[in-house]
This record gives sequence, structure tokens and C-alpha cells, in this order.
Amino acid sequence: MTTQPISMWHGAGVALVCGSLILLISLGIRHAFGLFLQPVSMDQGWGRETFAFAIALQNLVWGASQPFTGMLSDRFGAKPVVVFGALLYGAGLWMMSVVGGEGVFILSAGVLIGLGLSGTTFPVIFAAICRLVAPEQRSLAMGITMSVGSFGQFAMLPISLGLIVAFEWQTALVALSILALTMFPLAYGIRNPPAPIFSSHEDVSLGQALRDAFGQRDFWLLSFGFFACGFQVVFIAVHLPAFLSDEGVGNGVATIVLALIGLVNIAGTYYAGLWGGRHRKPMLLSWIYLGRAAAIAAFVLLPVTATSAYIFGAIMGLFWLSTVPLTNGTVASVFGVKHMSMLAGLVFFTHQLGSFAGGWMGGWLYDRTGSYDIAWGIAIGLSIVAAVLNWPITERTLAERRAAI
Repeated sequence: MTTQPISMWHGAGVALVCGSLILLISLGIRHAFGLFLQPVSMDQGWGRETFAFAIALQNLVWGASQPFTGMLSDRFGAKPVVVFGALLYGAGLWMMSVVGGEGVFILSAGVLIGLGLSGTTFPVIFAAICRLVAPEQRSLAMGITMSVGSFGQFAMLPISLGLIVAFEWQTALVALSILALTMFPLAYGIRNPPAPIFSSHEDVSLGQALRDAFGQRDFWLLSFGFFACGFQVVFIAVHLPAFLSDEGVGNGVATIVLALIGLVNIAGTYYAGLWGGRHRKPMLLSWIYLGRAAAIAAFVLLPVTATSAYIFGAIMGLFWLSTVPLTNGTVASVFGVKHMSMLAGLVFFTHQLGSFAGGWMGGWLYDRTGSYDIAWGIAIGLSIVAAVLNWPITERTLAERRAAI
């Protein structure tokens, strides 16, 4: 069935604000984990691989649980999913501060926060907002929401660094756990629509939606391309501070670079959402991945200085999470919004496989080679592959695809 766009007074505006703030907190805290790698590892006498594995596991758990979290959100609404996710997120951060050994640290940072992220990030938030706005507004709405989330990545880095310097890393994690719990009340601003906004061809069962997605070549191309995004984002977020330190550039520079990425990405994600409503989204994704490849190659091949690091941060910020509204927007364009949380969660799982590889492999390669060179090379190669995979994807709906057969 098709309904008229829902008025702002029926919840779209409130959901946009509350959903944006949830992403700001959730993604902002997650973006700051790289600042804890060296102090935690040095204080506990661990190699970098232990912390890297915990963050890699976090991303794997996040991705593996996302389709199921999305399924629950599609069925029962986003509010209970976000509430439960906020509680797990806060508990995981607090347990990280306790550090009862490597196992407890990996359980808290890897499993609990991974599950918390699956309930408080874009597959759930985007789908909830997309159900409240007209189809032609969805790409822009996702771009606005993601841009606010990007501001969180900018703001949380100096805040986290200040807490670490002033109160040590354990107290900083406790403070972040309290902040994570503020997502609990924000969840109540995301209401279910009074009537669904989807066409008759989208009104299918869960099983049929899965069969439709798995039977489409473009679904797999989109998913495999998203792997590169996950690898690059987590590798850079977790290992860039240590890489710059190894190159003789201080941690203060790394914090500014990561904050700069988040700041510039406010514009990057906004315009990605805006342009995604006017141009072919997969084409834009290809250009973003090519831009990433060029930026990374220039950064690692030229001498690494504070200035080159700042330039790298500004350029990468344009591409950082710009893939997210375009990827989720492509899912909505092709498969509709009824099962969007679950289908976007499946695509996101491949992103998180890449995140696991980027987070863990960066530490594993460094501990064995004493260098991040191979990992940087992999990041460049994956960008080129992702650009090739996204180019042929079309945004035709399932009904249009069936009619063309």
C-alpha cells in the first residue's frame, strides 16, 4: 500500500533529532577507541595485538548480530532495540575500565560493546527514519543523520583525550559509559509510523525478502564492496595514532587528525546524502572508493609529517562515512523499507568482516613485521576493488527488475 508522507508532527522531525544524537554518541565513542590502544596495552603489559583483537572482535560481533537486531527492529520498532543496545554499550565500557584480565577485556570491548553498537547505529536508525519520510527525502534524511553522527566523531576525540590525560584511561572509560547510557532516553523519541510508507511490491514476508536479496547480483556486489569500507575505517581509527607515533609524530597530532576526519565528514556525509537523491548512488560510491585509494597512497608514499597527516585527515574526512547513506540508500531504493533494517544489516555484516580484518590484521602484521606497510597496501587495493564492484550496480526496484525479465 502507499500512504502520504508523514507530517513532522507525527514523529519524523523528533525521530531525526533523536536518531542523530544517538549516532553522535554511539559512533563518537567508538571512534575514540584508538586513543586507548597504547595506554591500555602499556599499562597491562600487552602487545598491540590483544587490544586490536578486542576491537576487531567488537566489529565482528557488531556485524554478525546486526541482521538479527535489524530483524527485531523491523518487527517491534527501533525503540526497544536502541534501549537494550544502550545498556549493553554502557556495561561494556564500564567492564573495560575494570580490566580483570585479557579475557574480561575482550569480552567487554569485543562482545558487549559489539552487541551494543548493533542496536544503536545506522541500520536501525536509518530504517526507522526512512519509514517516516517520503521516498524522495530518504537519501537526504540519512545524510543529515550521518553528518550529526560524524560530528560526534569530531567532538569525542578531544573529550576522550582530555579525560585520559586528566584522569587516566580507566576513569575516562567510566565517563564514556555514563555518556553511552544517555542513549536510553533518546530512544523514546523514535516512534513507529502510524501507517507504513511502502509500496505493494515491498509488502512481502521476511523469507521472501531474503530470497529476493540473495537472488540479486547487485546485493552481493554492494555487500562485497562494503568490506573495503570496514577494513579502512577501523584500521585507520585503531592504528593511526600508533602509526604516527612510530613515525615520530605525537599522539596530539593523531587526535587532531581523527577529529579532523570526523569534522570534515559532516560535510562529506551531508552532500553524499544530498547528491544520492539526485545521482546514481553506486556511481558515487565508486568515486568515493577511488578517492580513498588516492588519499591513502599519497599519505603513505610521501614523507609523514604533522602537516601531511592533517591534509590526509581532511581528505579522508570527505570519504570517511559518506559510503553509509549511499549504501543504505541503495538498499532502500531496490528493496524498500519494510525489511530495511535486516537487509541493511546483512550488507553491513560484510562491512564488519572488513572491520575485523582491518582492526586485527593491522596489529597482527605490525607485531610480526614491525611495520604497517602491508596493511596500508591492502587498504589501497581493497578501495580499487570496491570501486569496480559498485560501478555496475543499478537502483531499479524489484518490480522494475522483474518486469525487465
